[in-house]
Amino acid sequence: MPGRAFHPVPRPRIVVAVHAPTTARGFAAALEAAGFDPVVVHDNDAAGRALNAAASEGLVCDARAPHLDGLVLTDLALRTSPWICVLVRTASTGRAVALEALRRGAYEFLPATDDPAPVLAALRQGLDRQRMARRIAEMEDQLDRRAGLESLVGPSRALQRVRETARRAAAVRAPVCLEGEPGTGRSMVARAIHLAGPRRERPFVRVRCGALPPALLEVELFGSGDLPGAIERADRGSLSLEGLEHVPHAVQVRLLWFFMNGHLERAGDPTERRADVRVFVTTATPLEELARSERLHPELVARLDVLRLVLPPLRDRLEDLPDLVAQFVRDANREHRRRVPGVTPGVLDRFMHHPWPGNVRELRDTVHMLVAGARGRRPIDVESLPETLRVAPVPG
Repeated sequence: MPGRAFHPVPRPRIVVAVHAPTTARGFAAALEAAGFDPVVVHDNDAAGRALNAAASEGLVCDARAPHLDGLVLTDLALRTSPWICVLVRTASTGRAVALEALRRGAYEFLPATDDPAPVLAALRQGLDRQRMARRIAEMEDQLDRRAGLESLVGPSRALQRVRETARRAAAVRAPVCLEGEPGTGRSMVARAIHLAGPRRERPFVRVRCGALPPALLEVELFGSGDLPGAIERADRGSLSLEGLEHVPHAVQVRLLWFFMNGHLERAGDPTERRADVRVFVTTATPLEELARSERLHPELVARLDVLRLVLPPLRDRLEDLPDLVAQFVRDANREHRRRVPGVTPGVLDRFMHHPWPGNVRELRDTVHMLVAGARGRRPIDVESLPETLRVAPVPG
């Protein structure tokens, strides 16, 4: 009986762009002994050819050396694959170059020594991290495919109105303002509208305006030097501004100028650029109230307040709760590799009487916690609930 065909696992291909021949040979020998497939080059052109010739998982390069430019090589590598692990070797005088390489997407910079041990350690760590990042991106893509308007589950009239408005909004490019309490699913609905529209194949870029200090927020939106900001990254796609009320007035004026004519400039670069984005705004406070309190520029409000969608809190759409629980159990089973069939009527009864201050997000997190901790294939019962949910509702 013939044996099964043997297919060796391919060795990760690593391009070594190091000027000193002795150091390059030492790195190549150490990499090969560690299970990698090293390709040694000594100038930018050869490195470009090597990166383009076959899929590479890593690049080890000098920051500054004759015929080698770490920034050029970083850009070349990341152009071939966003998941490649780039390590930049630098002397103390080249630290600024190495930091710029990190900003452009390099994984790490290391001192320029002949010792291959730090390179091997950083490469193993970086490859593990890049593989994890790739897996997360693949999972996000799968979630995107399940995040269309069909993800807005529930029979309540409130949700029906949300779905109808979202379908109309998907067909146009006007700005959409999504109002509602935290946890009501504003960001999810924004993404669902994007995926239901003609820009679904283009980027959907989220900016959490309240999570960044003002100076970094401006750079994140408009870019700096050679780095594009969120607006440019969302070109021909959608830009979701979450918590617009946290944007400083000076940045609001720049946003208003961009929304009026589509032009922007990066910090430190006077070149005028153009971008075409569809804008979503998520806020917990109505736009007109933000304008009255002078937290938002009134002209900016006038530009953005075209289509408005108010998402109801979970306490106002309890008819949707059984469908939401069923959906979250299915999602949690996939994520946590469980086979929980659902929840008991007693659990559903406790859920229906809970105030859910965190809205749908709190419900989702609760269900995921219960499924992750479940054993066997039995429905989740009341005894599995945390104390705050276990108390029986008062009749009335």
